[in-house]
Amino acid sequence: MTGRLARVLAPVLAAVVALSGCGFHGLYSAPLPGGADLGSHPYRVLVDFADVLDLVPQSSVKVNDVTVGKVESVSLVGWQARAQVVVNGDVRLPANAYARVRQTSLLGEKFVSLSYPPDGEVSDPVPLAQAPHPGYAYPHIGIGRTGSTPELEAVLGALSLLLNGGGLEQIKTITHELNQALSGHAADVRSLLTQATVLTTSLNAQKSRILGAIDNLDVLARTLNNQKQILAGALDTMPQAVRILADEKTQFVTLLKSLDNLSAVAVQVIDASQDNFVSALRSLDPVMTQLTQAGDALPKSLELLATYPFPRTSVNGIRGDYTNLFLTADLNLSHLLDNLLTLPKLPVPTGSSAGTGLPQLGGDQP
Repeated sequence: MTGRLARVLAPVLAAVVALSGCGFHGLYSAPLPGGADLGSHPYRVLVDFADVLDLVPQSSVKVNDVTVGKVESVSLVGWQARAQVVVNGDVRLPANAYARVRQTSLLGEKFVSLSYPPDGEVSDPVPLAQAPHPGYAYPHIGIGRTGSTPELEAVLGALSLLLNGGGLEQIKTITHELNQALSGHAADVRSLLTQATVLTTSLNAQKSRILGAIDNLDVLARTLNNQKQILAGALDTMPQAVRILADEKTQFVTLLKSLDNLSAVAVQVIDASQDNFVSALRSLDPVMTQLTQAGDALPKSLELLATYPFPRTSVNGIRGDYTNLFLTADLNLSHLLDNLLTLPKLPVPTGSSAGTGLPQLGGDQP
């Protein structure tokens, strides 16, 4: 009997010693039959979750509902849960991959689902297995790219809250009151909806102007905020200014009355001198017309006043205390004879014979 017991206990003790020597850490560290095929070169990933629900080690890791790895450990880091998963090395995921805690069925087990980024987000060209992980032992998927599916308990709890304390029993009362309020007022409600549509359309058309007005108000508010000390000083001096105005009220009233009398006299003067003023303006019209026609001849003629009675070029001949004389003499003999022998043309007096070219003899002619 003793030998038989020894033969039974020997393998059990050997197994216990072997497990303790290999670092046995509970049943979660024991391999499960039929687990995921990790291949010859798996890689590990750290995944942070806000809530891992009841995810446990040895849970599956899937990509497109195909098991590609398992959860090695689940730990608490600060206020977040961190799961360390191991994935088959042949599975290639981008460095910005997403992770989600899902369950196989309504009441099934939990597993970690890895996936590509959603539509609209470009996949990182760097593989997840080779992604840099500063500060972490393995590649890391942050909490911003993780999530979990709703739990059946949470859904049933929300439904219970809706049915029991959410006011669902009051829907009949609400619909009855709405029916009473809208009964017989269909035209008014339709008109209200039409006007609301017009209003929203107009507001949408004026959106840019409304935004501009809001921006201008913001600029005004910032300007007032920058000038608040000046405004505060003006408000502080305002009571004193009002007090001075109140003390000088009599003089201000007298001033306003005097201005009223002055305006009445000015109106009378303008009415009395209106005709003369208009006549003077009309008299100035010919003078201004002639000045306009004179053009630049008038300013040029005024240049002679500085050297009158000499031409303005006479200053060019002054050299110190003497004046040079520039003379042009025409000594052509034919020109001299023509000038001496040709009688000058005299104006023909009234009543004389035109066309003779000679002065009339007799009478009072000089």
